Amino acid sequence: MKNFLILTAIIGALSAAAPAFGTDLAGQPVKIKAPPLPVAAPIIDWSGLYLGVNGGWGTSHNCWDFNGVTAEGCHNSAGATIGGQIGYRWHIFKTVYGIEGQGNWADFSGSNVSTAFPANTIGTKTDAFGLLTGHIGYAFDAVLLYAKGGAAVTSNTYHINSLANGTELAKTNDVRWGGALGAGAEVSITPQWSAGVEYAHLFMQRGNVSFPTAVGTDRVHQDVDLITARLNYKFGPAFAK
Repeated sequence: MKNFLILTAIIGALSAAAPAFGTDLAGQPVKIKAPPLPVAAPIIDWSGLYLGVNGGWGTSHNCWDFNGVTAEGCHNSAGATIGGQIGYRWHIFKTVYGIEGQGNWADFSGSNVSTAFPANTIGTKTDAFGLLTGHIGYAFDAVLLYAKGGAAVTSNTYHINSLANGTELAKTNDVRWGGALGAGAEVSITPQWSAGVEYAHLFMQRGNVSFPTAVGTDRVHQDVDLITARLNYKFGPAFAK
């Protein structure tokens, strides 16, 4: 009986203390750990010196006029090309400016039967070309879209062959200057490496071609279309500070 009374007294005391203890706990501030701040994605900086390689396909459209008057017809000289480029870019806000020099080996060959001299075929081979162009583009962070324009030069060989047996009757070569316009897209794939694709059209000036063993000259008009894949390595930091 005595033990029962003691147990009852202890239970009563605990019951009386429980609300006060709960009130003390409720009054304590709850500490919640703040979530980490989001980390901004790095912004690609296209500024700096770059060096790269390119390769693809090209076609040269060539029209011949004997003595600049009598049309001999036109032909497309098509084939592969491979080369390299070096340039420098300035990235200002979202706009990217640049200058680039490019040199390529080419194997663009084609011919047609002369409409003025049906016993002969006339042919053109472009074996090299170079470009010096200015660039302007817009950067979508890791993607760069740009246009280009400037000067172009091609190295060409011209030949006249016999239609009957293919014997070479005359041969000469020249270096021709003109202009270039183009556009491209490039993607940054690592901090220093980028890859892209580019189209360019070369407007080459008309020029007279003289053959040592032939009487008279031919006036040749040339246009070139190029589509190339490009791989560039940029020196310096890839991310904006």
